[in-house]
Amino acid sequence: MSQLALYTFGVLKSPLADPAPLTRELHESGEAIYPEISKHPGYLAHAEAADGERGTHFDLDWGAWGEFAVPAWYGKGRTAETTALATTLSLWTDLRSAFDAIYTGLHRKALNRRYDWFERTGHPSHAFWWVADGTIPTWQDGVSRLEHLHDHGSTPHAFTFQKPCAP
Repeated sequence: MSQLALYTFGVLKSPLADPAPLTRELHESGEAIYPEISKHPGYLAHAEAADGERGTHFDLDWGAWGEFAVPAWYGKGRTAETTALATTLSLWTDLRSAFDAIYTGLHRKALNRRYDWFERTGHPSHAFWWVADGTIPTWQDGVSRLEHLHDHGSTPHAFTFQKPCAP
């Protein structure tokens, strides 16, 4: 059997530490979205910092999800004051479950606001790939799949909702 890994990455218009209303709205929506998505049928797990630590993505212990990594084209900061990214790494039973979770409910409402929060980079915002049951993908896996998708388009190595590949 296989599980579906999903890596998402977006560059924010302003740093996470920015106290502006738009940044607060993004944070507040994320805090509500994760619990909703984690209850969705087909959801298996997502990368979380070990022991519920708080900090920048770059200085947290991600346990089995590996050392935090970002695509080579991310050029914004890496400190608490300058980090300007939103990213996830998750596992799903199948593509339909992931699609349903992402395009319904609170996440759908947030997607409708994405251009308020995120820069348009010309790079893909997500990549899927199949992993063997019991495999935990790493942040570096996600980065390499997203970069591969950008360079080569959808292939069995990395694909999108629009051009999916079977396990």
